[in-house]
Amino acid sequence: MARAGLIVDLIPRRLREAGLLARVYNRDDHGLRQVLFNAPPGAWESGERGMAALPGREAEVRSGVDRALEYAAALGCPRVHLMAGLFRPDATPVERAKHRDTYLTNLARAAERAAAAGVDVLIEPINGRDMPGYFLSAQAEAHAVVQEVGASNLKVQLDLYHCQIVEGDLTATLRRDLPTGRVGHLQIAGVPDRNEPDRGELNVRHLLDVVDELGFDGWIGCEYNPRAGTSEGLRWLNDYRSHRGESD
Repeated sequence: MARAGLIVDLIPRRLREAGLLARVYNRDDHGLRQVLFNAPPGAWESGERGMAALPGREAEVRSGVDRALEYAAALGCPRVHLMAGLFRPDATPVERAKHRDTYLTNLARAAERAAAAGVDVLIEPINGRDMPGYFLSAQAEAHAVVQEVGASNLKVQLDLYHCQIVEGDLTATLRRDLPTGRVGHLQIAGVPDRNEPDRGELNVRHLLDVVDELGFDGWIGCEYNPRAGTSEGLRWLNDYRSHRGESD
């Protein structure tokens, strides 16, 4: 059965020392587990959203992956998301091909480094409404990239919020992609406003039932903006567990 949990999604950049990270996120103190975070995405405050598909930034990607793996070891975290970055909407086919070649090369190197540490590298298709110009937006393209790189620890991060906005047909997507073993992590949020998953156009009960039907045993990240705070924002989960006949 899949496990729902909260994740720290952006890399904790201000906690520079791995030893400090381990103390802050010590799971023995509070029973929480860090299951995923983002590798350094470049100059986030200046609008960058990753570097892995950006020609000329290879050295920064390598350095960022090494830093992320250092954090992962300190946190006992088995997954790192490596963001692709933005490209110009008027990029020519030749330029786009160069972005893709750079992406494949950086992902192969990252996966090789991460494999030695027992860590999976994840890539996530992101919708162009929230993140215009993001290099990776379609599930099929993400799976094609994973297959082309061919590393067993390179996986797709399937965010049902982004997927619904880009292409919809979520039930068919889950039934097509989860059995491949290439999906390493799921995320959910309500569409269209990215609030609680039971708000908006998605039938989250149905989707989670499909996930369980397919035997997915990974984590489901709750990446949304709660309307009235974290505790109130988890009421939907209690309702779902009651629907499933589960107790706290």
